[in-house]
Amino acid sequence: MVERVVEAERGSGTEQPPLLPPVLRLWLGLGSVVGAVVVVVLGVMYAGHSRPGSADRWLVDPTADSVRPPLRYAALATDFLGEPLGAAVLLAALVAGCLLLRRPRAAVLVVAGAGVTVVTATVLKYVVGRTIHGADNLSYPSGHTAFATALALVLALLATGGSGLGRAASTVWVLAAALVAGAAMGWAQVALGAHYPTDVLGGWCTALAVVPAVAWLVDRVADGRAGRRQGR
Repeated sequence: MVERVVEAERGSGTEQPPLLPPVLRLWLGLGSVVGAVVVVVLGVMYAGHSRPGSADRWLVDPTADSVRPPLRYAALATDFLGEPLGAAVLLAALVAGCLLLRRPRAAVLVVAGAGVTVVTATVLKYVVGRTIHGADNLSYPSGHTAFATALALVLALLATGGSGLGRAASTVWVLAAALVAGAAMGWAQVALGAHYPTDVLGGWCTALAVVPAVAWLVDRVADGRAGRRQGR
């Protein structure tokens, strides 16, 4: 797949900016490590639990539908974007936009960043085994929140590449985008009684840990293949 991306980039005649800009590598790398640590710590704390923790109860009653129309409609609409159909539509639109802009590497990141994040969150659900509303409803971390945050991170990274922003401004922009998207989806999940607040935090940190690593890996593989081809 990455080899096809390299060919597409060469054929487009345009220079592809790195998915993970150099000005962001240090801080997002640290953020990725911190995110992974938080995911692990929360996972250990709530492994096998079926009730909200003290932090969850302090924030809100996380097992009851806490919103009524019209806010409930907003929560349901936000939740739909994390469901299979809504997520597929979002991914298809973003991939099409990247390809129209002749940024095939960005299209790979859209799919890989969101995909690896969701897979990681799903695997963690079974490893941690935390439940809500019954033994069949695995809740930690929130996959919906992880997906929304991952897409926001990807879009923010793509907007930052080649923008000329400094390290501080770029870092604030990327993290703010992730925070807004994660907070919106997280609010919907807690408001609808689908997740505990700490599940939402775990989902946000899962995306924060995964997406920068995926972006760096795609850059490294694509640049390596392009360099080998130029050396032939």
